[in-house]
Amino acid sequence: MISFEVLEALWLLPLPLFVYKLAPSYLSRQQAIKVPFFNVLVNELGIKPQPGAQTARVIRPQKAIIAFGWLMLVLAAAKPVWMLDPQTYERSGRDLMLVVDLSGSMVTQDFTDEFGQPQTRLDSAKQVLKSFSQRREGDRLGLILFGDSAFLQSPFTLDHAAWLELLHQTEVAMAGESTSLGDAIGLGIKTFLEESGDSSNQEKVMIVLTDGNDTDSLVPPIDAAKVAAAKGIRVHMVAMGSLASSGDEAIDMDVINQAAALTGGEAFLAMSAESLNDIYVVLDELEPKLFESFTYQQSVSLHYIPVIAIFLLHLCFVIVMSIRRNRPKIGAQV
Repeated sequence: MISFEVLEALWLLPLPLFVYKLAPSYLSRQQAIKVPFFNVLVNELGIKPQPGAQTARVIRPQKAIIAFGWLMLVLAAAKPVWMLDPQTYERSGRDLMLVVDLSGSMVTQDFTDEFGQPQTRLDSAKQVLKSFSQRREGDRLGLILFGDSAFLQSPFTLDHAAWLELLHQTEVAMAGESTSLGDAIGLGIKTFLEESGDSSNQEKVMIVLTDGNDTDSLVPPIDAAKVAAAKGIRVHMVAMGSLASSGDEAIDMDVINQAAALTGGEAFLAMSAESLNDIYVVLDELEPKLFESFTYQQSVSLHYIPVIAIFLLHLCFVIVMSIRRNRPKIGAQV
């Protein structure tokens, strides 16, 4: 499909007609012989005399070439382009940091597997995170573990198999017995900033899984959430366990809800393996893989074609006229 980027240039097409009608003819000066009966001669012939000049004679091929040349120049000025087929670009995938609690309470067997057998909270979390990662094809996944302190188990990677292996290697209390929730969020912020800086165009999402309240963090979870919000990081908070727990294992839903709300994320409470799996299905919908799509068309400029056509036509005309001018006349006498 051909289109013109400067369609207004086509208004120049009738310009030569106005010039032809309104502008005076071009008069070329010629040598002449002065005769005494000049006035009688021009009166008899009905010719309007011009002082030392005459109108240039233009043959029909020249008129056609001039008209065609002007048409090509105007078309070139209009910038014709050939539009290629529309292409749809889909930018899929994002960086997801999964933050998992490994405090001592994660060994509690108050969840059940698919066969109804008791299992620890950590084992249930591993199964749900495995299914979640399988649905995140194209995403870069990271993994932070926390207990007494937080540490980076896996940087952002597209190798989900390696990520899962590092997740399966985790054990309860391998990072300590406490719950440094605020420090874990802080480490997630640091990892995001090291990977993508402060770019606002990059989607930054953190999903925090914990079963207790914050105990020994240097930075309280609410303060860490405020920093995450300032850096454009969305934090979803997932609490698992029972609200009836007490002490360090008690779930402070006020902190969970406030931390998520500050960053534009969502807060959830999972009290069974089924509800935990449902929560991550919801998170799948909240953070879809495809988050940018647009259609564009590439164009190929054709402005050079009219220019080449003008050049070739004039070249052919000059060659033909030169041949005709230099061709010897048949029957010419010396």
